[in-house]
Parts: sequence; structure tokens; C-alpha cells
Amino acid sequence: MAALDKARARTDTRGHTPRFDVAVTGLGLITPAGIGVEANWERVCSGVSAAAADPTLGGGPVRISCRVPGFDPMELLGRENAWRLDRFVQLAMVAARQAVDDAGLDRGTWDGARVGVVLGNSLGGTGTFEQQHRRLVDHGPQRVSPLLIPMSMMNMVSGYVAIDLGARGPNLVTATACASGATAIGIARELLRSHACDIVIAGASESALSPTVMAGLNQMGALSGRQDDPLRASRPFDADRDGFVAAEGAGVLVLERVEDARARGARIRANISGYGSSADAYHATAPDPSGVGVSQAVNAALDDAGLGASDVAHINAHGTSTKLNDETEAKVVHRLFGENPAVTSTKGVTGHTLGAAGAIEAAYTVLAVERGTVPPTANLTKADDVVRIDVVRDRARTRRIEVATSNSFGFGGHNAVLVVTAA
Repeated sequence: MAALDKARARTDTRGHTPRFDVAVTGLGLITPAGIGVEANWERVCSGVSAAAADPTLGGGPVRISCRVPGFDPMELLGRENAWRLDRFVQLAMVAARQAVDDAGLDRGTWDGARVGVVLGNSLGGTGTFEQQHRRLVDHGPQRVSPLLIPMSMMNMVSGYVAIDLGARGPNLVTATACASGATAIGIARELLRSHACDIVIAGASESALSPTVMAGLNQMGALSGRQDDPLRASRPFDADRDGFVAAEGAGVLVLERVEDARARGARIRANISGYGSSADAYHATAPDPSGVGVSQAVNAALDDAGLGASDVAHINAHGTSTKLNDETEAKVVHRLFGENPAVTSTKGVTGHTLGAAGAIEAAYTVLAVERGTVPPTANLTKADDVVRIDVVRDRARTRRIEVATSNSFGFGGHNAVLVVTAA
């Protein structure tokens, strides 16, 4: 623990206050890898993709996706919530309940005014909006549901979760595209640092596997063309990658100040010790091939944590399985870290959960640190020549991990990086 002890004792390079660790005391995961933390961890460590044919997409050019298996909102949330909430809110609500229970917190007795909610999302209730638009076209405006707006608005994911949990503290939604979840966790950490609240429910959700969204992603060339081979379609860092498989899911973390968590005898899975963000300011959808913005976010996160690149043993890469992203990210990782960190992209298993990705992958990074295990990157059979980093493949790797980073990048040039350290 020498690297962590030194970092905790020193100030950052700007001479500001010592590093601020936030304890992760609870996790909730609802993803294509499964419902619950253990189901998720078993699946991502197996390296078997969750992609499958998706008959709900109507048989168009996009026929595959990664959906959450066996998710029954009626059973998990009851009739009222199943009826009045869009699926992206349903996923978040179940994940948030899991996380709170995992943290050993009692929603009935906590001081709700001191509990904040910060959740990320990028596209809102697209399924509800498309359904209601069809009703408008087919039957006229009088048949449009009065619930259309509260079901489809992005901010309702944090609003409804707060209602469900009785959390009356700061309530925010972050929208930095596929970096939204990581951004939410970074902002949640600042709320704890400022003592605006004592507990923050942080993470993200997305369920935008609607025909229109999928058609749009396909038209821009973001999706894999392996429509007849879904299990092998998502292949981060592989020489034959050709795009991602779109997915849905939710990841939620319960965050507390370390001293508060210890005082109540909570289990601390790991700490969030640094956060960095930046903008490429380059292109609407393509990453800056120079990687300047990504490097800036990584360095800011490490600086915030009072750590250096040599301290990092594991990186959960953004690793989308697209040509440009994986090449740029691999170049930046090699330039900053060399070949020391064990790198993985769990999107090989889960697909790309869009706005939820950063939160889900932050949770996987917490588990990797806690359990000393790096999941493999699914479908990596032949690494691209430009990928000169140590990408874990074939099977999970056991490794002591004191420091890890989780990378998230989004359309619009949003970059967000989290530093996760051992408790």
C-alpha cells in the first residue's frame, strides 16, 4: 500500500488540500450481464458476450442488441411503477434499491435531507416517445398519454429515484453522452467534499434500444455489421472490430465520506479518489486522434488523487469496439502508462450501454480492485497493430490492484476519468 500511503500524505501538484477519498459502500447493477452484482461479476469474468438477436427492432438493418435478461418491472417494482415509468427509470430504480441495500442503509430511518442523487443519462425515454408518436400519428392528439413528458424527460431518472428512496438532498442529472455515468460520480464526490450532503446515490442508466435510435446509430456507422453473429460482434481492441453493439443497463454506487462510513461500521468496497474531465473541442462524434483531451482528463484525475501513472495497475478502458475510439485510447494509454496496467474493456460482454457505461464500468472497476481480478476483453482474438498495451484476454487475471482508473468518453468530445483505490 506504499503508493496509497504516500498519496494520502501529500498534497496535489497544485498545492491544494490533501486527497479526498470517497467510500463506495454499495453497488447496484442491472445490465445485459445480469441482475445484481454477483451475476454481473460472474458474466464479465467469463468473457462471454451478452449480445443476441433482438426481435423488438422489427427486422431492419439492425437486428441485435444487448438487453437486460429477465427484467420484470412488475415483479421488481410493482404494478404502478411498471405502468408509469419508462424503462430507463425502472432500471435505475432497481439498481438504486440494490445499492442502498448493499450499503446496509435504511431508507426508512436515514435523514433524507442529507441524501443526494446524481444520475447520468443521454437519451431519456426514447421508447415511450416513439410509442406515443405512433399513437399521435395513428389516432390523433387526444390519444397521447398525459404521462408522455414525465416518462420521457431525462431529469426524471433522478427525480423518481429520489421519490422512491426519500432522498431530499441535491438532485441532478448529468448528460455528457457516454461519459454521463462517470461525470455523475465525479460530481457526487464534490457534493460530499463540500458537505452538501452525507450520502450520494450516484450512477447512470440508459434504455434507448428503440428502432429510431438504432437506425440513427447504424446510419452514422457506429454499430457492428456482424448482425448474423451477435456473440462475436463486440470486439474491443481487436484488429477486426467494426463497431459496437448497443445495450441498456444501469449502475448505481452509494458514496459516503470515508470517516462517516467507518463510523457506522460500513463495509467499504473501494474508494473514489480522483476525477478528471475535459473536452476534445474537435468533432461532434469522432475522438481527437491526437488524444490531447483524453490525456488531459487522465492527468487531471491522477493529479486529483495525488498519484502518478506508475501507480496504476489496472485500467477499465472505454473500449467501444469502434476503429477510431480504440485506436486513440490505446495510443493515449501507451503514451501515459506504457504496458504496465492490465487493461480491459467490459463492453465486449455487455455491449455499449451509452450514458450508463461510465457508471457500470466504475462499478466493475471497484469490484476489480476489491477482488484483485481483471475481467477479460471478450472476442479479442487478434490485437490491432496499434494496440501496444496489455489488454487482458481469454480469461480473467488475478492481480493485486491498489489503484485503477475507469475511462469514459462521449459524443461531443466529453472525457471523464475516475481513479479507484483500495480501501
